[in-house]
Amino acid sequence: MSERSSQPITQLLTAAGRGDADAHRELWSLIYDALHRIARGQLKYECPDRTLQPTALVNEAYLRLVGDNHINWNDRRHFFAVAAKIMRSIRVDDARRRRRLKRGGGKRPVSLDATSDEHPALAKVTGCRDDDPSETLALNDALSRLEQIDPRKAEVVMLRFHVGLTREGIAEMLGIAPRTVDKEWYFARAWLHRALSGE
Repeated sequence: MSERSSQPITQLLTAAGRGDADAHRELWSLIYDALHRIARGQLKYECPDRTLQPTALVNEAYLRLVGDNHINWNDRRHFFAVAAKIMRSIRVDDARRRRRLKRGGGKRPVSLDATSDEHPALAKVTGCRDDDPSETLALNDALSRLEQIDPRKAEVVMLRFHVGLTREGIAEMLGIAPRTVDKEWYFARAWLHRALSGE
């Protein structure tokens, strides 16, 4: 292991943001698997014939993360939260593009089962969610509204739905009790269900 690889990810991010090619290579090797897990989690319920694949999502997200943005990274949590949001943004952009290309582009209500824990926030969407890009856009809009109302509940959803963390992982990352994670999750899931079903 190189001397650089023992540096915290935040230091490597800063160096990569300044254009350090060695930092880019080291950072990529350290975070690729984690970013790929996030991407697979975000695309898990979409159709297998989608053009946007996990590897492409990881590559695009990485370019945005360490590109010309010059983000001041606080820690790993900050990095992976921003990575999940960037991937969500890429997916939303892709859904908007596909909706423009889709003939008619009409909206269809999103079907949710608020009691299922199979898929966070939007549990059972019949078939592939990718059949209608409006579903991805509707979820993004609802999650954006929740972020304005209660940022921590929205972060719990992001960490569970977009990053794929367990309740214990979320509790550790946010510095709260697992029981608090459960309370935040149940409220957020019910809120998203109402928002997406138009109740």
